[in-house]
Amino acid sequence: MSSQNFRNLHQGPGLLLLPNAWDAASARLIESLGAKAIATTSAGLAWSNGYPDGNALPEDQLVAAIREIARVIRVPLTVDIEAGYSDDPDLVAGLVARILDVGVVGINIEDGAGSADLLCKKIAAIRDRGTQSGCDLFINTRTDVYLRGIASGQAAIEEVIRRSCRYRAAGCDGLFVPGLIETDAMAMISRAIAPMPLNIMAVRNLPAMDTLQQSGVRRLSAGSSIAQAALGHTSQLVSGFLAGTTSEMFDVSADYGEVNRLFATNASRVRP
Repeated sequence: MSSQNFRNLHQGPGLLLLPNAWDAASARLIESLGAKAIATTSAGLAWSNGYPDGNALPEDQLVAAIREIARVIRVPLTVDIEAGYSDDPDLVAGLVARILDVGVVGINIEDGAGSADLLCKKIAAIRDRGTQSGCDLFINTRTDVYLRGIASGQAAIEEVIRRSCRYRAAGCDGLFVPGLIETDAMAMISRAIAPMPLNIMAVRNLPAMDTLQQSGVRRLSAGSSIAQAALGHTSQLVSGFLAGTTSEMFDVSADYGEVNRLFATNASRVRP
């Protein structure tokens, strides 16, 4: 799937809705339900491999997991690489090069608790590596101003805009602001960063989709919420089973044959 197709999805019509997968099975299921593109959740991916979220997943396991996801889907895939798993921009760019080799068209990279200066250097190194290899990578930069409570009110809006200007100059293509829920702030930020698309994360009591779009949002990510819901549901079912109840497992169970058919043609499939 071309990177241009993924870029075009940010231009509408409507919001680009990105469900976040955590393994090949969840990604293939998401694709079968009509998603136009798929993102990974760093938390879900880390948990599914037995690691905590927060730059703890070994790079080899990340790349292996992404390879298996890319093998079973045909829609554009963008990968959350957290802060890049290193403070060395060259090493981060090297990791991105490995991910590009398996067919990824986009990444998320975050500032987190780190400095904007460091993230700018990482973005620039990634962009340089992509240009050298002829890959048109969509770099979606996440800033945690709201998520970490670095600032509030008008000061938060101004800090997001200040960082976004620096990240855009370094070579990013989109801005991800998790924790942003106020429509007035969305509108101010989206106008300031245009034509870069504004990406936010789904949270409880988020405004309606049409309101988000009117406020300048172009991309909505599920984040780790679907993975958390799946784990929460699993917890309920297992608790019931261990208590001697089996009926609940079959109430919303996916049909075995339907699930198996999702992968019947993918056993030896290699993503071009």
